Amino acid sequence: MKTFLTVSLILLMTVSVAYARDYEVTKKAGDLNVEIRIDKNPPVAGTNNVEIGITDASGKAITGAKVVLTYSMPAMTGMPPMNYRVDAVLAGNVYKARVNYSMSGSWNNEVRITHGGKTVSARFTIDAR
Repeated sequence: MKTFLTVSLILLMTVSVAYARDYEVTKKAGDLNVEIRIDKNPPVAGTNNVEIGITDASGKAITGAKVVLTYSMPAMTGMPPMNYRVDAVLAGNVYKARVNYSMSGSWNNEVRITHGGKTVSARFTIDAR
């Protein structure tokens, strides 16, 4: 009985850790690789912390860029569209931002990167719960 409880507890802890992972999306923006990581999986209605890693084709981190994250939800019956913008701040080799998906549902997101005189973007959709 004691062995069964120990094995069950280990299995439960393993499953919990597997589901606690961040939400991750990898996209291309021009010739840059963009990895977006959100601290909740699935993302939630409310505050979510976002990390954006940007690398060039050789894998070198891009740290001298201006990074803007916009997120929006289209208009619905009785509701106007919602559009938000946040500047991401460099912290080490990643850019950090905090978003507030004000309600559950599908949110359109765009990471806009200005670097070396060029602006490129990566788009992705989040389903906030």
